[in-house]
Amino acid sequence: MDDVVRILQLVANGTAAGCIYGMVALGFVLIYKATEMVNFAQGELMMLGAFFAFTFIELWGLNYWLGFLLAIAATGAFGYLLDALVLRRVIGQPQFAVVMLTLGLAFIFRATAGAIWGYDAVGFTTPFTNQVANFGSGLVLGKDQVSIIVGTVILCGVLYLFFSRTRLGIAMQASSQNQLAAYYMGIPVRTVFSLIWAISAGVAAVAAVLLVPVQMIDVNMGLIGIKAFAAAVLGGFGSIPGALVGGVIVGIVEQLAGYYLPAGSMELTSNIVLLSVLIVRPQGLLGQTIRKRV
Repeated sequence: MDDVVRILQLVANGTAAGCIYGMVALGFVLIYKATEMVNFAQGELMMLGAFFAFTFIELWGLNYWLGFLLAIAATGAFGYLLDALVLRRVIGQPQFAVVMLTLGLAFIFRATAGAIWGYDAVGFTTPFTNQVANFGSGLVLGKDQVSIIVGTVILCGVLYLFFSRTRLGIAMQASSQNQLAAYYMGIPVRTVFSLIWAISAGVAAVAAVLLVPVQMIDVNMGLIGIKAFAAAVLGGFGSIPGALVGGVIVGIVEQLAGYYLPAGSMELTSNIVLLSVLIVRPQGLLGQTIRKRV
């Protein structure tokens, strides 16, 4: 394979993997911008979304696209209830309490998923499984990878239109920027926060279903949230475009390091890139510097 084509192949593979990181990172950012909470159970919400899809598509035998939509709806409803019944109680508490709560929830979700669906890896057939797309000049991508990239672009477009063109989306932006002002303007801030958790969980479900042709479903697949968190920090924690950019960078760096460097370099190299960027630009690539007057 020609060196240029090989690099393009690695970049394309890394972009597909990075889109998954970016979508999960997007969940981190949406919640943080609205509530200033860091949800360390975001990866486990993705895992639950994958198991919901497995239930609808494989166990119940529903059409793939219908099962996809139901998985998003079920995971979104779970995220809404999670905030309304549990996480709302810790708003205003020290960040350490929030971190410990979400970490504890992550362990609970993994244990509960294991009790319900078992600890063996499972999966289901998708319209993209075992199919390839030939782009000429030797560049070949699995249709599962193409679906991840296209799905990410569509999701970003939908979220952009939602947040910029709908009354609810604008209300969510207002609530995230100034909760008190939004409350005085008649916006039900608590309900809006729960809806943001629902959207964040739904985005995680989209990432989960798109990932299934590439990776089997098991209770530990939520650990991908660690890489997604790194992607969110790299892009600028609080920047929605930054979450996606950070995810793609992490994915591409991993692929290039895995091919050109010795075994085991993938994780090390991506973390070195993260630390290097933060040393030069502590707020991340697309993050904003916030200065407080004393």
